[in-house]
Amino acid sequence: MQEQYSPHEIEPQAQSDWNARQAFAAVDGSDKPKYYCLSMFPYPSGKLHMGHVRNYTIGDVLSRFKRMQGFNVLQPMGWDAFGLPAENAAMKNNVAPAAWTYSNIDYMKQQLKSLGLAIDWTREVTTCKPEYYRWEQWLFTRLYKKGVIYKKSGVVNWDPVDNTVLANEQVIDGKGWRSGAVVEKREIPMYYFGITQYAEQLLNDLDQLEGWPEQVKTMQRNWIGKSYGADIVFDYDEASIGQTGQLKVYSTRPDTLMGATYVAVAAEHPLATLAAANNPALQDFIHECKGGSVAEADMATMEKKGMATGQFVIHPLTGDKLPVFVANYVLWGYGEGAVMAVPAHDERDFEFAHKYSLPIKPVYRRIGAMVDKVPGERSTADEIDEKVDPSAWHDWYAAKDELMYTVNSGKYNDLTFNAAFDAIVTDLEAKAHGTKRTQFRLRDWGISRQRYWGCPIPIIYCDSCGDVPVPDDQLPVVLPEDVVPDGGASPLKRIDAFVNCACPTCGQPARRETDTMDTFVESSWYYARYASPQCDTGMVDKAAAQQWLPVDQYIGGIEHAILHLLYARFFHKLMRDEGLVQGDEPFTRLLTQGMVIAETYYRDLGEGKKDWINPADVTLTKDDKGRILSAVLTTDGLPVEIGGMEKMSKSKNNGVDPQALIDQFGADTSRLFMMFAAPPDQSLEWSDAGVEGAHRFLKRLWKAVHSHVQKGAAPTLNVAELDDNSRDLRRKTHETIAKITDDYARRLTFNTAVAAVMELLNSIQKFEAANGQALAVERESLETAVLLLAPIVPHISHALWQALGHEDVVNAAWPVVDANALVRNTLELVVQVNGKLRGKIQAAADADNATIEQLALANPDVQRFLNGQTPKKVIVVKGKLVSVVV
Repeated sequence: MQEQYSPHEIEPQAQSDWNARQAFAAVDGSDKPKYYCLSMFPYPSGKLHMGHVRNYTIGDVLSRFKRMQGFNVLQPMGWDAFGLPAENAAMKNNVAPAAWTYSNIDYMKQQLKSLGLAIDWTREVTTCKPEYYRWEQWLFTRLYKKGVIYKKSGVVNWDPVDNTVLANEQVIDGKGWRSGAVVEKREIPMYYFGITQYAEQLLNDLDQLEGWPEQVKTMQRNWIGKSYGADIVFDYDEASIGQTGQLKVYSTRPDTLMGATYVAVAAEHPLATLAAANNPALQDFIHECKGGSVAEADMATMEKKGMATGQFVIHPLTGDKLPVFVANYVLWGYGEGAVMAVPAHDERDFEFAHKYSLPIKPVYRRIGAMVDKVPGERSTADEIDEKVDPSAWHDWYAAKDELMYTVNSGKYNDLTFNAAFDAIVTDLEAKAHGTKRTQFRLRDWGISRQRYWGCPIPIIYCDSCGDVPVPDDQLPVVLPEDVVPDGGASPLKRIDAFVNCACPTCGQPARRETDTMDTFVESSWYYARYASPQCDTGMVDKAAAQQWLPVDQYIGGIEHAILHLLYARFFHKLMRDEGLVQGDEPFTRLLTQGMVIAETYYRDLGEGKKDWINPADVTLTKDDKGRILSAVLTTDGLPVEIGGMEKMSKSKNNGVDPQALIDQFGADTSRLFMMFAAPPDQSLEWSDAGVEGAHRFLKRLWKAVHSHVQKGAAPTLNVAELDDNSRDLRRKTHETIAKITDDYARRLTFNTAVAAVMELLNSIQKFEAANGQALAVERESLETAVLLLAPIVPHISHALWQALGHEDVVNAAWPVVDANALVRNTLELVVQVNGKLRGKIQAAADADNATIEQLALANPDVQRFLNGQTPKKVIVVKGKLVSVVV
């Protein structure tokens, strides 16, 4: 064994050994209990970041721990390889997205391997390869025939320059993020997954997920958003509209119907179109409304604008005429594209009414608090401001409290929320102008994308046969990989060999769909494909799926708590209903790891712009407590501003290159720091000093083992021959085993596990073991420390395990607690005098109270504080303390 710790020698050696033996290949059909550990797979951007390192190290620690516990472990890896970033990079570099993607995969794969991850690379999947997306096309055709997938027109963000749909996050200040063009709302035909057909299941089955963070389940519940309300029908006022008809709205608050003072419709609503026919000003406003984002967050914060149509509808209970407005905050495609406006009980409606001086009619009051504040008749917004204390408005907005009672509601006065709800809905149903309905906030999932680098939608358009799903024997519909996009409309539209085909039904000339699928589709079922990635007869091999699914531990960022996890849960149910998998849920246990954050530095460029400077380029001056006094740019010595701790990102230029860290200190140091610096579900604050400290600890561990090995072979451990010091170290060793086993298995707190091994190493280094049984105890303790750390720092553990005379740490058994080693012959008790700690004593574990009392009173430190006085009382708390009262 070499004397110095050299990670750049031992890490390649360990990895070479593991690769040669395919040490981490999962075994199909094994009689061992299975453990499927999965970290969310990366997008092949070309370079790992510290978030990747943390995520995959957490999964690797758990996988290696379970392997040592005797489990048949599956830890796979793949690539979420489709998506718009590849198109943008391809345009920038004038290469095909496929070439850019595959090159990045090769590089990132080597980076992952350099971390020493215990991955079964034989199961690698790449979502942009036909052998993968063939099967989601296959599922698409089945779901289309069942009606779970359907086609309809939907309102989207449309970039008129790039000729593509933009995701909500790609609309910045109402403009396309790449082109800068003013975004339009456009209605185009799209394919939708009917996820709302599964809304009730998705909501109820959250109760099965006991191993998920409550925060994530709450986020999903809120996103699904089950609510109870009513469809409410308003008859057209024929005189103002010019025809008979009805306007339907859905409201979760039919109890406030008596407070409705106007209705608002979307710019695309038929009433808006009818009113604008001879109204140029309204036409211009409708055109304005069709611009801008359709993101809910943007709709909530933007200025509320509207225009009267001159039309009226009839209130179904009072017969009053309510004016119809076109409003920019009402979206076509959401519900009926119309809302009944109750300004007194909806902040959005209140803002609109206030702007246009529309009536505001409160229909709730709080007993004892608002009787004198609620006006008794209709008022304009300005009058409401004069009469009502604004601090009371939150009571009206809530209006579900048991102390709230209806007012200004005619026959429905003096009712609680539930009573008003039931009474009004009952009357609406009796008048055939409404019905109670359960609604979900969740909307069906539009998966059509007008982009090239994605999975082709397997539909053929025939003039005679209509929309025809591609038959199984013609799948996959292969995406051409030699295309360089130009930023305009999808290049697939211009590739005749792709577009032109024969109709599978009638054989006549037909056209392929050129839209591709949302990349969330690929990431919604990849976890299942890992069970049988080479299967060429189906999406999954049913026997393999039954063996490996569900995933026992899933790991990924909280930013995926809603969409990805919701879609994956949805897909699992789809595959279950197709007979491909069993069970209701894909992931038994979920860990959402915290961010990696680091200090930021910048210089102000004016006009709100900043030049962000990488921490590696900054020189700091600190006080004796480590607090930063000043920061200067190293190259010019001039000051820079300290921006505070932020998530590592390109935008803030505060990232640390994982490869540079590995090159300097080795992978084990990187892994150890990541696991020690913070619990996995909390933010990790980057610290160069912390990295150096982790490296020093590994050198200490290496030195301790080297020193032990130099002493020669240790005898077989015989616990009957141990002295007190040896028993103490052995007890410490087995206490550490018990703690760390719980840290890994239940608590998932690897930082406390590392701290416990550090304490154990301190005890080992204080222990004097020259020969005999002391040497045997020291060896057991060092072997234990190596095994306990093996999941976190596998390379050094591999080398040290061999130096201690063993072969393979990967398959070594996890250490087991010897209960006898935990038994103490003596106990340390603290002694208090009048409630203050004054000394410590050692007593036999089986000593009686009288003996313990004598030892306590005889302690010199205690005698000094007794000062010759006779104690009034002595209380012995067995195993803990002695309290002396004088």
